[in-house]
Amino acid sequence: MSKFEQYFVQQDFDIPATMQAVLASGAGFENLSVAEVPVPQIGPNQLLARVDAAGVCTSILKLVAQGCEHTFLNGWDMGKNPVILGDEGAVTLVKIGANLKDKYKVGTRYAIQPAVACDPICYRERYRNNAEGMHKCAVGYTLGGHLAQYICVQEEVLKAECLLSLPDDDMAYFAVSMAEPISCIYSAQERNYHIIKDGPNSPRVPQLGLLPGGVAAVVGAGAMGRIHAELALRFNLAALIVTDLQQERLDEVQQKLGPKAQQKNTKLITVTADKFNDTVMEVSGKRGLDDCILAVGVNPVQQNALGLLAQGGVANLFGGLPKGKHILEMDALAVHYKEIKFVGSSGGDPSDMIATMKAIKVGDIDAGNYVAAVGSLDNAIDVLKMIQETKIDGKAILYPHIKQTPLQLVDYWDRQKEIEFMNERLA
Repeated sequence: MSKFEQYFVQQDFDIPATMQAVLASGAGFENLSVAEVPVPQIGPNQLLARVDAAGVCTSILKLVAQGCEHTFLNGWDMGKNPVILGDEGAVTLVKIGANLKDKYKVGTRYAIQPAVACDPICYRERYRNNAEGMHKCAVGYTLGGHLAQYICVQEEVLKAECLLSLPDDDMAYFAVSMAEPISCIYSAQERNYHIIKDGPNSPRVPQLGLLPGGVAAVVGAGAMGRIHAELALRFNLAALIVTDLQQERLDEVQQKLGPKAQQKNTKLITVTADKFNDTVMEVSGKRGLDDCILAVGVNPVQQNALGLLAQGGVANLFGGLPKGKHILEMDALAVHYKEIKFVGSSGGDPSDMIATMKAIKVGDIDAGNYVAAVGSLDNAIDVLKMIQETKIDGKAILYPHIKQTPLQLVDYWDRQKEIEFMNERLA
């Protein structure tokens, strides 16, 4: 039996006293460290899980910038009580609290939805005003994160039903970790809606998602925009237009999504930004876009796209605009006479992650298309700097239980590559 096979099927866990973890003890990169810390001691209503893979999320940069003033920290003294980072990951249960032994089993694999819609239960005294008025907390913030070898699954996670079973026990570790960022996009596309009538005398029926048979566009072909494009193909569009400033990104869209678009009978068109408006009018027969997903947070780009909506068209403001540049002009006549709609969202919830894992399982989305680097836990801080400097276009997946290894850039990742990578590097 290979090292990976032993690791994957393990049921009897020898839990060490200490572990490696990525800590934030205050705002700024100078307060980040990869340190040896005690493995969490769980209470009777908690679980201990081994972290099998963890993603490094762009949202961590906001925590690094804001420190204890971040909404999810709410005054938490990071110097006195450092937080373990990491809101994306795949886990295996290794120890069950005394009151949960009838409900959970050691060796079972799970995903965790990090946005926990629950009032803080543990350590309320560490928050500002004893967490009064605080109705949401988060894994990788004040709830221990995935950028560690082990994670304590606290009462908040269980109460909010954020510990999620996998649709397939053989699901790759990286794919489980990728389910969280992809679920934000799944959730966003569920916000689009169209009013459908079967005939003049039929009632109006709201239909969630992009308009089947319609013309849609994704503006911005960064990693999140490319995920939007692949998930958009679920809706059997007549045409999908993807636009970006960088031709290399558009080439990648065609390379990785072209065959799937062909299978779906969807015309996939990639154009640089200077040709976008003319392409929309040509492809739509001058009607405009039924759905426009704005995956870049650039004010003039979003403003321009609002003028390209067709009758009943939907603009999805996915890319958040920076404060000070976040005001868009709305054409009230277009809302009134063309019945255009504006929608937005901020992250997903447990149901979105469950649906996303199923989508990964059935092939509606190939999570491996969006993995840009793999490595060990000690790479986390360097990856965050790469994200800040826009030197990585995709997700970095780190494996906390492998030996220290240099970060490896990849064009594509899958379960077999993960197995080979881990098998060579597991201690």
